[in-house]
Amino acid sequence: MVLITIVLTLVGLGVGFGASTTVSKKKLGSAEEQAKKELDKAKREASKLINEARDEAAKLAETARKEEKQHRGELKDLENRLVQREETLDKKIDNLDKRTESLRKSEGEVEDLKNEIRDIRKKQQEKLEKVAKLSQKEAAEKLMQMTERDIRGDLTGLIAKMQNEAREEAEDQAALIITTAMERMASEVTAERTVTSVKLEDEEMKGRIIGKEGRNIQALQRATGVDIMVDDTPGYIVLSSFDPVRREVAREALEMLMKDGRIHPGRIEEVVEKAQKNVEKDVVRAGEDAAREVGIIGIPKEILHLLGELKYRTSYGQNVLKHSTEMAHIAGIIAEEVGANVKTAKYSALVHDLGKALTHKMEGKHHHISGEMLRKYGAPEEVALAAEQHHDDVEATTVEALIVRVCDAISASRPGARNISAENFVERMKELENVANSFNGIEKSYAISAGREVRVFVRPQQIDDLSAIKLARDIATKIEASMQYPGTIKVNVIRETRAIEFAK
Repeated sequence: MVLITIVLTLVGLGVGFGASTTVSKKKLGSAEEQAKKELDKAKREASKLINEARDEAAKLAETARKEEKQHRGELKDLENRLVQREETLDKKIDNLDKRTESLRKSEGEVEDLKNEIRDIRKKQQEKLEKVAKLSQKEAAEKLMQMTERDIRGDLTGLIAKMQNEAREEAEDQAALIITTAMERMASEVTAERTVTSVKLEDEEMKGRIIGKEGRNIQALQRATGVDIMVDDTPGYIVLSSFDPVRREVAREALEMLMKDGRIHPGRIEEVVEKAQKNVEKDVVRAGEDAAREVGIIGIPKEILHLLGELKYRTSYGQNVLKHSTEMAHIAGIIAEEVGANVKTAKYSALVHDLGKALTHKMEGKHHHISGEMLRKYGAPEEVALAAEQHHDDVEATTVEALIVRVCDAISASRPGARNISAENFVERMKELENVANSFNGIEKSYAISAGREVRVFVRPQQIDDLSAIKLARDIATKIEASMQYPGTIKVNVIRETRAIEFAK
């Protein structure tokens, strides 16, 4: 049984191996057949692609040959045109050479003709000189003399006519320019006064301002140099002084005292000093505003300060600063019309009356002082020259100086612009103070009450009581001898001694 089993097992194994081998052979044969089919297909596609590539290459080669043939044709045409142009240029050059040669021959012939004509003219001139017995130069001079004699009268009449026409046109043009400038710069006419009113809150304040036995009002008048009238107008205090700077200081001081409520001599001096500083700041601001208004930059600060002081100065009742700014605008318009330097004209007009801020401190006419101060503080020379020459006693040497002179007349001659009587009054007040200040030992003096009184403060170290009495008499005598005035003038000499010490 075991043997049978082994035999059967071996037989089964042989049959299985045979069957497996048969299956493997069948599968291998199928794969080879499939691979052969794929290879044949790939060969057919490769052959097709090769054929298509050959066809495409043949087409590209044909296109390239056509383009090359076309380019060769174009190059041939271009070459032919260049050859033709070269031939044409050669012909033109040959023609030019021929014409040049012909011109050379013609120039030689012309030069020969010129020489022949010169010889003929020279011979004719020599014959004419022999006949006329005059040389060419003498004949020309005689001809000129005859011509001048014949047309002199006509020329004189023509020149006179042209001068008259030019003068008439210049006058018309000047009138038009000035009228236009005046119309464009028409401003309000204001009259300066010599009094300022300060409104009182109540009647009690009036008593406090007067103080015990009048010491407060006396201290205020002494510190400011302004005549203070408290009983003339109900509800108001009137400040009277010909000097507007003093009136402004007194007004500010009085308003600060009434607002503060503390009114006594010591406080009054402090407030007046503060008011003076405020007015000083206002002076600087006024000068800067005026320069900014007319469009002039770069003015030195010293000149701006003097310009600001003109806000408190008047000329025949006309505010000098307003007069100067008005002139600057008019000068700019006229300078633009006539072709002058606009900046120089405006600058000169703005500062032309600068000396009026210093006439009480310096000797001389105000326009001379203006020129001196402008040069001193570094203003341009042409500006100083025009400001110095704006009055007739100095000859105007520049167009800008003439413009400033014209503008000064325009601004001052407007109806109501100036008040002669007011200016005379101010001059009389200044003269009255100058008479008092001419004596030694005077600290300060104020003309008040419309010139009916002059208050003189003396230095107590130099003037004693007896000398003060004599000084009052001497001042009164000099006023009588040197001034003309209606009524009487009271001379009030004040000697005050102060002893000051500090507790530390």
